[in-house]
Amino acid sequence: MSRSGVAVADESLSAFNDLKLGKKHKFILFGLNDNKTEIVVKETSNDDSYDTFLEKLPENDCLYAVYDFEYEISGNEGKRSKIIFFTWSPDTAPVRSKMVYASSKDALRRSLNGVAADIQGTDFSEVAYETVLDRVRSGTH
Repeated sequence: MSRSGVAVADESLSAFNDLKLGKKHKFILFGLNDNKTEIVVKETSNDDSYDTFLEKLPENDCLYAVYDFEYEISGNEGKRSKIIFFTWSPDTAPVRSKMVYASSKDALRRSLNGVAADIQGTDFSEVAYETVLDRVRSGTH
């Protein structure tokens, strides 16, 4: 339970484990239910395109997302994969929505074990592929 009184739905944890352990999803979008009492799965996807993920981020509303981010290592080391947690809170979202999402984030984030980095996005430049790639490669959270 978060400071805002919002709980994490069991389905949210199941979907995350499917992504992390089963590689069943490429990304998961989470949001608050209609009563603003629970964090639920809004959508899952197997689409490998990062652009598809970005297209799912609403222009005027908040959400959380988990993305299985793959990237190349320089040299011949091949691909790596890191799970990234996104808090999407665009400047154009309603203030109330931004407040509820900000105060509810910890409840979800603490229950997701195995996340390599956290990205806070208020506009698309902060969640652009190159921005996330730089963050993952540098190892900063």
